[in-house]
Amino acid sequence: MFKLEAIKDMNEEQRLKYMLILSKGQLSSEKDDLANISNITGIINACIDNLNWTGFYLLRDGELVLGPFQGLPACNRIALGEGVCGSAVSTGEIQLIPDVHLFPGHIACDSASNSELVIPIIKKNKVLGVLDLDSPLKERFSSLHIEYFSQLVDTLNEYIDWDRI
Repeated sequence: MFKLEAIKDMNEEQRLKYMLILSKGQLSSEKDDLANISNITGIINACIDNLNWTGFYLLRDGELVLGPFQGLPACNRIALGEGVCGSAVSTGEIQLIPDVHLFPGHIACDSASNSELVIPIIKKNKVLGVLDLDSPLKERFSSLHIEYFSQLVDTLNEYIDWDRI
């Protein structure tokens, strides 16, 4: 059972650090990859304020397919190069989008989303999917979020066999 009362008095960086601690605990105590990434979405959602969608898209047969998430129903499939997630996979680069409405080709799965952070999941020099975070606030994400969510993806790569999901 997770106890989250402590995060009420934490600043953003403390919450991000706590998210990493909880995630490592989850990953080290459970062997099922699907259960783990499902719970990671819950940990992120519980620890980080002002998110309206948190989840994974996994690369399958040349397109991104929806994985575990928290939020409203989302696009089931995203073509490579399309939207923020597809761009992250095509380029292999983190996408920090302060205002999604200014991003050419943005895919609006949830009309409440105004900013987005997408971290590519890269293991052994191969892009396997993305961690996607949406917020109803413009300019919600910063270099601090890039740092900690990149660490989270690195930690996931230590524990998760993405090909088994």
